[in-house]
Amino acid sequence: MSEKLNALKTEGRNPKSLNLDQMSPLEIVTLMNDEDKHVLEGIKAQLPNIALGIELMTQTIQNGGRCLYFGAGTSGRLGVLDASECLPTFGLKDEIQGIVAGGDVALRNAVEGIEDSESAIVEDLKKLNASPKDCFIAIAASGRTPYALAGLRYGKELGGKTIGISANPHSKMSEIADVSIDVGVGQEILTGSTRLKSGTAQKMVLNMLSTATMVRLGKVYSNLMVDVIPVNIKLYDRAKRIVMSATDCLEDVAEKTLKECDQKPKLAIVMIKTGCTKEDALKRLEKANGFIRKAIL
Repeated sequence: MSEKLNALKTEGRNPKSLNLDQMSPLEIVTLMNDEDKHVLEGIKAQLPNIALGIELMTQTIQNGGRCLYFGAGTSGRLGVLDASECLPTFGLKDEIQGIVAGGDVALRNAVEGIEDSESAIVEDLKKLNASPKDCFIAIAASGRTPYALAGLRYGKELGGKTIGISANPHSKMSEIADVSIDVGVGQEILTGSTRLKSGTAQKMVLNMLSTATMVRLGKVYSNLMVDVIPVNIKLYDRAKRIVMSATDCLEDVAEKTLKECDQKPKLAIVMIKTGCTKEDALKRLEKANGFIRKAIL
């Protein structure tokens, strides 16, 4: 096992940080900043694969399935974070979900040995009634975490589509997944601390996957999040500004229309742009599969 780990780039010692414990704060952050440039380079090389992942996720949701992120430690937490943020931002229900090995307690605390359990992820997926309609998205910096690998295998056994996200080229997950996104980031400045460059790379990839998928599903008009759910004062104000930006209407018109359509910016935009009723706006959007540009023609 140790030999396999030693072969991973993410577990290697970075020659640039061998005197890390002797550096000043400015020297440390300068090195970290320089090393983070490798994240951008690694992601750029994987853009075609990320685009393939977006197509899989889009098709999954269009066909009534869910995109299920899963991983252990930092990787699992990042998946939960991305999935959680999608709900208010894009008005989702359960189309994107995140699973962290060890459950919610693992969001704050390390759960010993759970990442090495192949049965744990199968049980976690069974609890969610995972099906062939779902897309199974494993996240693991090493690309070899047993929990993540077993989740991919289970997804394949069910007949679902699979995506692997790692920080090591030619990862073990790439041998299983339909789409493999292996972002090469090199050695961490703190040996083996994959919450650093590896975690940053995974967060950036997840940002791309979920955001672009939502664009492809019609949850964005221009560059506005038109399916946002206003759950607090900030988001109520944002919803109003979205309607005003999209229609060039006055503030009182945006407020009045949003009130008429239960604070749904997408509906309000179609109503204002076409002069139609809420009922007609709903019909237009249904016919246009949720895309505003088609609904207002």
